[in-house]
Amino acid sequence: MDISHSIRVVFFDAADTLFHVKGSVAEIYLRHATEFGFAQTPESLSAIKQAFGRAFRDAPPPIFAATEPAQIKHSERLWWFDIVHNVFYRVGMFERFDDFFERVFHVFEEPESWQLFPETAQTLAALKARGVELGIISNFDSRLFTVIRGLGLAETFDTVTISSLAQASKPAPRIFQLALEKHAVDPEEALHIGDSLRDDVEGARRAGLHAVLLDREGIQHRADIRSIRTLDDLLPLIDQLEQSGPG
Repeated sequence: MDISHSIRVVFFDAADTLFHVKGSVAEIYLRHATEFGFAQTPESLSAIKQAFGRAFRDAPPPIFAATEPAQIKHSERLWWFDIVHNVFYRVGMFERFDDFFERVFHVFEEPESWQLFPETAQTLAALKARGVELGIISNFDSRLFTVIRGLGLAETFDTVTISSLAQASKPAPRIFQLALEKHAVDPEEALHIGDSLRDDVEGARRAGLHAVLLDREGIQHRADIRSIRTLDDLLPLIDQLEQSGPG
């Protein structure tokens, strides 16, 4: 094999690719909102799910002018406050909303709120054994660092690139380019895998990387993209990718 066509770096999305929230995001928000005085109805869970989808579509990307760590964290918190306020403005506001938000914002920083997928550690170890460098490219905010430390992943990854620090968010090519620069590799020497067709696959491909969709439910099949159902399938796919061009 021509070494110039080998994969030297594998980048991963974070949430819902390497690990997932215990339960569901909407369930966590509903449970804590109820504790702080939200008037729950039988429709509340589905309403929160729908409202979050709309709030994310309406929100600006998590890119901030701040550069100091404390300022960035403050900007991240305000960004999320606007998202969650938007949600509960639609489904029902309550008096202790500010206290609720403070609590739930920290819940998602707690590693105990997250769980690795069963094959994550084994897949990362196998890639490391091959001498492949590993990175994360995520639109998650700086709470990600606490989460991956708590899940035992921090020492596994050579780099972590997040939107609020990169001042670019997926699917913009810039965040992928910044991650590539950290490894001093060309795009065709890197692969990115994630669960979002738009952010992970289309974004990575526009930046010239190999791209793989992690489609655990098998519901996003498209003939023009490479997809796998589990990270167990990643290494065989890399062997195939090294024989072809970016895609």
